[in-house]
Amino acid sequence: MTTATRTGRPPSLLLNLWRSTVGKKAVMAVSGLLMLLYLVAHMLGNLQIFFGPAEINHYAHWLRTLGTPFLRYEWLIWIFRFGLLAAVVAHGVSAYQLSRRDLAARPTKYAHKRHRASYATRTMRWGGVILGLFVVWHILDLTTGTVNPVGEHEHPYQNVVASFDRWPVALFYVLAVLALGLHIRHGFWSAAQTLGANSPRRDRTLKLAANGLALLLTVGFVSVPVSVMIGIVK
Repeated sequence: MTTATRTGRPPSLLLNLWRSTVGKKAVMAVSGLLMLLYLVAHMLGNLQIFFGPAEINHYAHWLRTLGTPFLRYEWLIWIFRFGLLAAVVAHGVSAYQLSRRDLAARPTKYAHKRHRASYATRTMRWGGVILGLFVVWHILDLTTGTVNPVGEHEHPYQNVVASFDRWPVALFYVLAVLALGLHIRHGFWSAAQTLGANSPRRDRTLKLAANGLALLLTVGFVSVPVSVMIGIVK
């Protein structure tokens, strides 16, 4: 029995789009690009740590006052957080459902393994799992301060140094960032294909952009824990 028969009216255009494979790929692409924009801004903010405690602590305070006095203290940053959470959930749900559809469409294994495709799929899948676990830890460590040795709300510099002074935490951060770089490299190219931005003339440029963005974000994020571990930031 179809949805239209049960409810008495046909499903909406948006619902039909979401149910389709093309729609889920579009949701993945758009949510991924939104998260990419956030990551670029977040990396630039993190690099403020190299200018000293006063600079990054002031930057963190400025973020919390965005939108005042029209909005209350920290309201805008929480709006961004909820928007980011929605993008993460949409991205993850779409990826999971597409993966299930792909498995259902080919219940028997291929006679000849598609090494390139399977490598990309494994990278995205396990990279996504690592990133999901890392996001939970990262929030508990440097957002809420629950597992941070210092955990001072208004002192991100001290929190970052205290966190990455623990080498297992710093190594986990580096591993997650490497997974992020691979995820971005493949995801950016996939998003371009899904949104129809690729063409024979633009493919080389898009691939260079994907590699460049992945490298830039990887180096930018990794530079912070490495600098703490070797004593440049202390």
